[in-house]
Amino acid sequence: MSTDTQPARSGRVARLATVVETARLSPHMIRVVLGGAGLAGFEAGAFSDHYVKLQLPAPGARYRAPFDPEAVKASSPREHWPRTRTYSVRDWDAEQGRLTIDFVVHGSEGIAGPWAAAARPGDTVQLSGPGGAYLPDRAADWHLLAGDASVLPAIAASLGRIPAGVPTIVLAEVDGPEEELELATAGHLSLHWLHRSAEPGAEPQLLVDALAALELPSGDGQAFVHGEASSVRAARRHLLVDRGLPAHRLSASGYWKCRRDEEGWREDKREWNRLAEQDVA
Repeated sequence: MSTDTQPARSGRVARLATVVETARLSPHMIRVVLGGAGLAGFEAGAFSDHYVKLQLPAPGARYRAPFDPEAVKASSPREHWPRTRTYSVRDWDAEQGRLTIDFVVHGSEGIAGPWAAAARPGDTVQLSGPGGAYLPDRAADWHLLAGDASVLPAIAASLGRIPAGVPTIVLAEVDGPEEELELATAGHLSLHWLHRSAEPGAEPQLLVDALAALELPSGDGQAFVHGEASSVRAARRHLLVDRGLPAHRLSASGYWKCRRDEEGWREDKREWNRLAEQDVA
């Protein structure tokens, strides 16, 4: 319906990327490496939590990338409108023009997971970005990075930016031992895997209970806590109120919300932000 670049929200460009290779990292994590001329001029690296927004055809829709989302909306019923899904950049190799994205996949659930599971070299996908806001402060005395499986790509990318020997604590919530991934950093790493006993997002206290049990290092620390919204909200309150971490030393963001798709979570996010601020008022 369109060329491979289209105007996108916030002045971003929608790019057409091509699948170069895929790999299964664990039973529920699939890596997709993208390339192609559509990534020319893509810029990532200023932050370690860079993300892109994938624009995916709805199930049953007949159009394929590249497409003009507004043209699709004007000519198709709402159930066939494109879906936007946000994913962290695991790695961007500017020299090779290769963009790596890791997907959490739970069978046929969702939109992006099934797309990643079925992706093969030569397939195309439309995306915009990158965005981002967090980078480990090289002057910090210690670092804390916490979240669920959806946050592992950002955690892994952030670990690569931490200076040698700096105390670094990671709390990672996954389905079980089979979902644990190798994480590496030049920092002095203390890695804690948290295994869920219920569906993702159904145990918001799991992360905050693990945080409460930690003995944090002394000095000026920096924390990164992202993931399921209810879990992040509880962890944010614990760090700011119970631990006294200065707000400017915490990056906290709800990537998703249990039992809500991304459209539903976008509708809820303003209220979540209001309640999260109220928690620490």
